[in-house]
Parts: sequence; structure tokens; C-alpha cells
Amino acid sequence: MISHHLLTLLVFLPSLGALLILAVRKSDALARLVALGFAVAELVLSGYFFTLDTVHTLYPAPAGFFQYENVHWIDFFGIRYTLGMDGISLLMVALTAFITVIGVGVSWQGIKERVPLHFALLLLMESGILGVFLALDLFLFYLFWEVMLIPMFFLIGIWGHGRRIYSAVKFFLYTFLGSLLMLVAIITIFLMHGAQSGTYSFALVDLIGTKVPYDVGLWLFAAFLLAFAIKFPLFPLHTWLPDAHTDAPTAGSVILASLLLKTGAYGLVRFGYPLFPDAARAFTPLIYAAAVFGISYGAWIAFAQKDMKRLVAYSSVSHMGFVALGIAAWSPIALSGAILQMVNHGVTTGALFALVGMLDERTHSREIDTYGGVWGKVPALSFFFLLFCMASAGLPGLNNFVGEFLVLIGTFKVAPLPAGFAFLGMVLTLVYTVRLVQEILFGKERKPLVMHDLSLREGGILAVLAVGAVYLGVSPSPLLELVKGPVALLVGVK
Repeated sequence: MISHHLLTLLVFLPSLGALLILAVRKSDALARLVALGFAVAELVLSGYFFTLDTVHTLYPAPAGFFQYENVHWIDFFGIRYTLGMDGISLLMVALTAFITVIGVGVSWQGIKERVPLHFALLLLMESGILGVFLALDLFLFYLFWEVMLIPMFFLIGIWGHGRRIYSAVKFFLYTFLGSLLMLVAIITIFLMHGAQSGTYSFALVDLIGTKVPYDVGLWLFAAFLLAFAIKFPLFPLHTWLPDAHTDAPTAGSVILASLLLKTGAYGLVRFGYPLFPDAARAFTPLIYAAAVFGISYGAWIAFAQKDMKRLVAYSSVSHMGFVALGIAAWSPIALSGAILQMVNHGVTTGALFALVGMLDERTHSREIDTYGGVWGKVPALSFFFLLFCMASAGLPGLNNFVGEFLVLIGTFKVAPLPAGFAFLGMVLTLVYTVRLVQEILFGKERKPLVMHDLSLREGGILAVLAVGAVYLGVSPSPLLELVKGPVALLVGVK
């Protein structure tokens, strides 16, 4: 029976680890070990799903899903406990498990106060994010969507820096208030489906067939789009992101950039477009505009930053614009590229935030003007810094190039003008990346800094991320093949 409820185990195994950590909260060392053990176990479990070549489910699964659970929960309100996994959600699950291990690793020495609580919140957030990527009941999805905000709020508010309370509250209010309109839209389509079919259900597979008047569909899709665009974040709804990144602890920044931003893109792909295809097509020009402007704006503002964390935060706005562009094109090539870019961005930007955190631990400064000549002081750290900066800039052979290239090619076939403007945005990306590398690694030393090179733990973290960046850059075919079927089904939804 356990084999038929692996998705439930996948979602709640980190929560079990969090409870165990709180039970042994008097020992910081034990809390770290328990967190690492459960994070690695979750990674191994997520890897198991890549070995499945047939459908494993007790329940009739929707097309494209090879793992599916659908059991009674709150029948009176048409709410069921429904989880499902296809190739797209599998990639997001694997990314979540991988980045959580990285998050535990970068927190190993950096967190010195309330250690058990910190690691418990990391694992609780992992459960919430996994629930978002696997839920196929809209009520269950919304529940996980809100739950995952709470651990991040406390991570920023308790272990953050600078204006951490301000940034934590701003992050929570932006995402929570935007989600309230999505809840109204969910209830509306739930009621419309019940009136049409006589059966009230929050199941995605049921609601997709609901006949929604065009004008009503515009409002409902707008509510979904607002919630997801805030989380992306799309311009001009991005203003919470730089503050949250700047004041979050390193693990918070890594998980925020690598995972939480992806939940917005995933929600748009899984729920927004399939539920309201006509409205989505009507909003396509607006999404194109927001994506293209965000690509250039994020890169331009990143160039002007003096704080490395804020620079990488604005670079996320720029890179996630490519994901939005690929989704808006809604073609097999562009959508596959957008999904691959979600993974690529998670690896590359997570690594950059980890590197900024490592530099901050050594010098207690994130200001670019503090550094210079770092290559001669810490060559191993500098090597990884250069590698991930080049990956972020889209160097061929590294991961970001493949995703952005597919997005541009796929978008050009259906909308040449947005694709052309997006390409120009890539040039700006190269400009701020070269500036960062020059001033940090090869520029003239501004202040005498005493720095030590990577520890074994830090080197291991960055080496694993580097392997991921190179592998995704030279051999993306297995991942693209994994999403090929689900993407074809999504694009074919009428």
C-alpha cells in the first residue's frame, strides 16, 4: 500500500523531519543532522520516480500522470485529497528536493541562534512547496500555496538582516493579498461547475471542462494571473523581491529564488492556462509586454546595484521574464524551454546566492566596492563564482543558454517582435555580469581583505551545483523528453 501512496510520503516526509527536529530541539548538532538526513532521504525518494517507466496508481489517472492519488477528504464541499505527478511536476519536485539539501548545507555554520527552529522551518517549507507542485485539487493547491509562505516569513523575520521585519511583512502581504483574489476565482469556477454539472468539485480535471463566459473568464484568469505574477515576480509586481532577498538569510535567498518563484510559473502552466484558455490568449500581449520589459528592466537595474544580493535579486526578475515569455508563447518549443529554464534558474541563481553568502561570512560585506582582486586570494571560490556568472549570462555549454535559446526560438515562431526585444535584453545581462566579475574577481583591490578559500563543505555544495549547471547545459535531452508528453497535452487543451 505504501507504494501507492508515495506522493503523500513525498510531501509529508519533510514535515515528519521538522517535527523530529523540534522534539530534539535542545541539541543544535542533532538538529542539523536530522535536517540533513531527511533532506537527503527526500532527494533519494524524488530520484526514485525517475526510474518508473509505467503508471503506478490505484486510481484512474488523468492523461499524462504516472503517479496519482485521489481519495475522499471533505466530500460535503466537493474537496478531495488529490495529488498527481507528470514529467513537469517531477522536475519541480526533484529541483525542490535538491535545493533543500543545498539550503541545509549553506545554513550549517551560518545559523547560530535558534538552530532547530531554523532547520524545522526549512523542512516545513519544503513540504508546502512540494504540495503546490503535486496538488490537483484547487482547494488543496491553495492550502499548500498559503502554507509555504509562513516558514519563509519567519526565516526572513528571525534570521534575516537589515530591515528584516519590514521585508518579511512586505513579502507576506504582497503574496497573501494577491492570493485572496485567486481564492475568489477558485470559488467562482467551483460554483459555476456545480451549477452546470450538478456535482460540486474542486478537482482540476473536472473544472477544466467548465463552460465559462468570455467576460467572466477574463476576470477569473486575471485573478489567477495576479497571484502567480506576484510570485514570479513579473514587472511591476516585483518590488517585494529585492528587499526579501537582501534581508533574508542565505538559505532563505536560495530557496526563495530557486523554488518559491517557480511556484508562480508552475501555477500559470498547470492551472491558469488550462482553466481559461480563451482568456489566457486575450492576456497574451500583456504577458509578453511584462516579460520583455522585465527582462530588460531587471538587467538594467541589476547593473546599477552596489549590493551583490540586490544585483542577483534583480537578475532573477530578468531571467524569470524568459520563463514568462515562453509560457505566453504557449507552443511546444517555447513552453518546454520555459520549464527547463525554471530548473536552470533554480540551479544557477541558487548557486550565486550561496556564493554571496559565503563571501559575506568572510568579510561581513556584500558591497561590490569592498572587493577586488579576489581571484588571487581565494582561487577555488573565484572559479565557481566565474562559472556561475557565465552560466547566468547564458554562455553556451552551460545551463541557462539552452533554456533561453529554446524560449527565444519557440517565441520567435509565433511572436517575432517580443522575441527580438527579449534577445536585446540578453545583451544587458552580459553587461552587468561582466561588470560583476571584473570588479569582484579581477579589479584592483580596494581594501585589504583577509579571506580563506572554500571549506570542504562549501566546495562540495558548489561542486554539486556546478555539475548540475554543466549537465543541464550539455545534455538537456532527458529533461526535455520528460516534459514532451505533458507539454503536448497542455498546448492541446482547448
